[in-house]
Amino acid sequence: MPRKIVIVGAHAAGVDAASAARKTDRSAEITLISKEKHVGYSRCGLPFVIGGHIANFNDLIVFPQSFYQMMKLNLKTETTVTSINPANKTVEVATKAGATETIPYDSLILTTGAYSFIPPIKGKEKQGVYSLRTLEDGQQIDKAIRDGAKNAAVIGAGLIGLETAIALKERGLNTTVVELLPQVLPVMLDKEMAKIVHAMLTEKGLKILIGKGLDEILGTDKVTSISVAGEQIPADIVVVATGVRASTGLATKAGITTGETHAIKTNARMKTNIEDIYAAGDCAESINIVTKKPACPQLGTVAVRHGKVAGINAAGGYALFTGVLGSAVTQLFDTQIGVTGLTEFFAKREGINTVTGTITSKTRADYYPGAKPIKVKIVVEKESQRIIGAQIIGGEEATQRINALSFGIQKQMTIRELAKADTAYAPPLCETWEPMVLAAEMVLMKLR
Repeated sequence: MPRKIVIVGAHAAGVDAASAARKTDRSAEITLISKEKHVGYSRCGLPFVIGGHIANFNDLIVFPQSFYQMMKLNLKTETTVTSINPANKTVEVATKAGATETIPYDSLILTTGAYSFIPPIKGKEKQGVYSLRTLEDGQQIDKAIRDGAKNAAVIGAGLIGLETAIALKERGLNTTVVELLPQVLPVMLDKEMAKIVHAMLTEKGLKILIGKGLDEILGTDKVTSISVAGEQIPADIVVVATGVRASTGLATKAGITTGETHAIKTNARMKTNIEDIYAAGDCAESINIVTKKPACPQLGTVAVRHGKVAGINAAGGYALFTGVLGSAVTQLFDTQIGVTGLTEFFAKREGINTVTGTITSKTRADYYPGAKPIKVKIVVEKESQRIIGAQIIGGEEATQRINALSFGIQKQMTIRELAKADTAYAPPLCETWEPMVLAAEMVLMKLR
């Protein structure tokens, strides 16, 4: 009898789990179930369609129908899994039309993702208030712009909040960003690095309000403005980007354990506490490589790696997930931002004694046309002298530098080893002294 693998969810983690399972077991019956109409698309690309960089929302669909046919995957869309019965090893599903079905499994993978968290804001039910999580969310915001919206407010200055605010600005809307915490990108950057980004965003025409909460969304049926610390700001569109929460309702109802982060607790094989049930993606917990504590960074890169490990194991193979650093990059207007590991703030919160080094340099030889500024900050554990985090803000080449520093953290590289790194140079590509090495030298000066 062929192995029956059921996967709940059909985005990054789910589709990668299905693909890995198929490569591990060629004869398995693999069923993917999603409550959404559109599956296998990139959520990360949504702001860039709104901003006009990508022509159409359908361009975000990474896996067309032909992929599922080629991989012999049974895809069920607009279908909701209503319950899991671990004793009988079945899932109950309901279609959009109301039909129900019981589907048996040998292995079950939960890739239920996350949902947009909207705090209890007065007036959040008004027309013109959106979150940005699904293709349909993006289409609704795009339609509102096409229908003549002139002013927008984005609540939250995290990664998605700022990318969305820039997209709205690029479409010609007067855009205000409201952040309750005292800086932009509070999870990604330390305060002094965030100030650089804040200044750049303001210079580009975004209005940024930090350290202030949203009092109320105003208007009758439709939003007309927002109230922030007593000030009324015009808004035809309000996008709430206050983060996401792991979708664990289905799992907890079936007796599956959640962890410290409120996501599904898994081991290194992505197994849950119930035999033959795995979890992957935004709904699943990981271990932070530096702190060795549970983490849930909810990044696309983590989702696909989770999915691969879960898929291999669910299909009878053997694979391990080694942990996360929360490595992330973005581009805000012309500025690239990257982060890996712990910021100085979060390291101190974990009780880690740190030394940091920060340097401002150029991405090419100073005399070469087009050389752009770059700022590198490295966070080092003082006692072991190991690198535990890094942040980069620059005009270009942030991604591969952050990737290199991520490799260094994973290999437990010390700051002395980085300072001696053999790096490449050519005037159109890099300075003779690599900025990461210069930042390492700054740390060594403090250690001396």
